Amino acid sequence: MVKDIEGGVTAAQGFRAAGIHAGIKKKKKDLAIVVSDHPAVVAGVFTKNKVVAAPLVVDRMQMEKSPRVRAIVVNSGNANACTGERGLQDAWQMVASTALALGVPRDEVYVSSTGVIGQTLPMENIISGITAAAPLVSREGHADAAESILTTDTFVKEVAVAVTLGGVDVVIGGMAKGSGMIAPNMATMLAFITTDARIRPSLMQAALRLAADRSFNRISVDGDMSTNDMVLVLANGASGIPEIASTTDPSYDAFATALEHVLTRLSKMIVVDGEGATKFVEIRIVEASTEEAAAQAARAIANSNLVKTAIHGEDANWGRILAAVGYSGIEFDPAATEISFGSLPILRRNYTVEFSEEEAKRVLSEKEIVITVSLHQGSASATFWTCDLSQAYVDINANYRS
Repeated sequence: MVKDIEGGVTAAQGFRAAGIHAGIKKKKKDLAIVVSDHPAVVAGVFTKNKVVAAPLVVDRMQMEKSPRVRAIVVNSGNANACTGERGLQDAWQMVASTALALGVPRDEVYVSSTGVIGQTLPMENIISGITAAAPLVSREGHADAAESILTTDTFVKEVAVAVTLGGVDVVIGGMAKGSGMIAPNMATMLAFITTDARIRPSLMQAALRLAADRSFNRISVDGDMSTNDMVLVLANGASGIPEIASTTDPSYDAFATALEHVLTRLSKMIVVDGEGATKFVEIRIVEASTEEAAAQAARAIANSNLVKTAIHGEDANWGRILAAVGYSGIEFDPAATEISFGSLPILRRNYTVEFSEEEAKRVLSEKEIVITVSLHQGSASATFWTCDLSQAYVDINANYRS
C-alpha cells in the first residue's frame, strides 16, 4: 500500500538537498544540488528530440561509465542547449565544480539545465553558486531545491510516498518542473526521483521506463517536445532491504507501482500548472483493441489545439475530438465511437447527437473535466492528461525571453 508523506526529494533516507539564487535569474532561486550520502545506482530516460542539450550528452556519458551516482546539480534560467563545444565544456565544468565542492568522484555527478535555448551559461555565477550551495545541503532543503529548478512554473512540484517492501518501509520521493514545452517522448521536462530502496540497476531502469510511459509520456500542455527533458532515479539502499534482483520478487511489483504513483502525481501537477491553463482535462480511451492504440488516440486528442481551445471556450465541439482520433493513425470505426463529457453522453453510435448544450457547457465550466471516448473494439484502455489552451499561453510565450 502506497502512503503519501512529506519531504519531497529528501524524504528517503540518506538524501540531502539545497537550492539558492546564484544570479542566473534576476531574483528567483536558480541552482539546486541533490546529494546521496551513500553511493546510489541510477536510471534515466531522456528526450528523443534530435536537438539535445549539453547536460543530456554529459549524463548519458556518465551513465555509460558507471551505474553509480552521488549528486545532481541543476540550474534554471538557461537551458545550455544549442551552445556547441562551449556548452559541453560548461556542463563538464558544473560536474567538476560540484564534485570538488561535495568531495565526491566526478564520474558520480550528473548535471541538468532548463530555461532559454541558445545562450551560454554565466559560469562565474554558477561555479560560485555551487560553492555556496554545497555546504547548505540538508534534509530540510528539498523545498528550496524544488523551487530552484522552476522556470515559468507557478508552484513547486514535490511528492513523497512510503511503501512496505519485505516488511520494511521504503520511501520514494521526487521533484519536477514543467509548465510549457510539454509533449514528452520518453520522459518529460525535468524530474528527479530518490529512493532508499536497494534494487538492481537494470530492474530500476525497466521500472522507470514503464512508469514514465504511463505518466510523463501521457501528458501534454502545448505539443512541443523539449531539448532538455530528463527523468533520473537514484536508489541508495539506505533502507536496508535486501536487493530487489528479479521481476519475480514480490517487492519488485510493489516498488514499480509506487514509482509509477510518484511519477503520475508529478505529471498531473505539471498539467495543472500548464502555461495559462484554467482547466485540467483527463482523456480516457476505453474499449480499444490494445493499450498502444488507446494511448495513440488519447495523445492525438491531448495534443489538438482545436480541442484544447474548444475546452477553454466551454464549447462541446465533439467533432474536433473525433477528428483527432481519426488522424491518430489507429484503426477504428468512427460510426461505432461514443464520446462523453463527465457523465454526460455527447456522441452515441451512428453519429447520434442528443444532449443539452446548456448541460454540456456546465460540465465544461468545471476546473476538472473528464472526456471519455469509447471505441467499442476490445477491452484495452489508456488515460492522458492535458489542459486547455488560453490567450495567457500566447502572452507568456510571446515574451519568454524578455
